[in-house]
Amino acid sequence: MALILSIETSAKAGSVAVHQHQELLATMELHIGQSHAAQLAPMINQVLRIAGVDVAALDAVAVSAGPGSYTGLRIGVSTAKGLCYANSKPLIAIDTLKLMVAQIREFAPPGALLCPMIDARRMEVYCSVFDRNLFEVMTVEAKVIDEHSFADQLENYKVWFFGDGVDKCKAVIHHSNAAFINGVYPRAADMGPLAYDKLVNNQAEDLVLFEPFYLKQFQAKTSV
Repeated sequence: MALILSIETSAKAGSVAVHQHQELLATMELHIGQSHAAQLAPMINQVLRIAGVDVAALDAVAVSAGPGSYTGLRIGVSTAKGLCYANSKPLIAIDTLKLMVAQIREFAPPGALLCPMIDARRMEVYCSVFDRNLFEVMTVEAKVIDEHSFADQLENYKVWFFGDGVDKCKAVIHHSNAAFINGVYPRAADMGPLAYDKLVNNQAEDLVLFEPFYLKQFQAKTSV
C-alpha cells in the first residue's frame, strides 16, 4: 500500500496531503496569499503527524508541476526535491490543470469538455481542454480571452469552464453550451490517485533535471 505525500503550491491556496494507496489519510489547506515559503514546511510536518506517517515510510513525494504561480511552483518543487533527496524517495510530478479536471470530471455530462483556467495577467489565463477521461484535446497555452475564444469547441460540445480564471471567461463568452463552475482550485487532497498511477507505472522524475512547467517566464514587478 503506497504512501504518498502530495504538495500543491501553484495557486493562492497552498495544500498538503498524505494518501495511502489512493485513500486520503490527512490534508491541510492554507488560504493566505504569499505564505507558501513560511508555512509549507510546518504544514508538511503537521499533516504527516496527523496521518501517523514518518517521512522515512513514504513511497514517493508528489508535487503540482504547473502551470501556475512562478514563485509558488518554485517553492513547492524545491521543497519536494529536498524531501526526495534527503530520504531517497521518487518525485512524482502532477500537471496542475489535469489535477483540477480530476476533481470534477465525474460530475460532468457525457460528451462534455472540461476547461481548467488559472488566472494570469489582465485578460490572460493558463488553460487547456480535456475530455472526461483526462485526455487532453487542446494543448496548454497562455490564452487571452475574448468573445471568440473556444468557438470551435462550443459549437459542438458542452464546455465546463472552471478555476480562478473563470471570471474572465464568464464576462465575455456568452454561449448556450458554456457552463461556468465556481470554487474549483488545485488541491493536494485530489492528487493521490493521479500520483499513484504514475508511481506504479514508473513515471518518476529525474531529481536533477526536473523543473516546474512555468509556461511563461517570471516577470518582476516594478514599484512606482
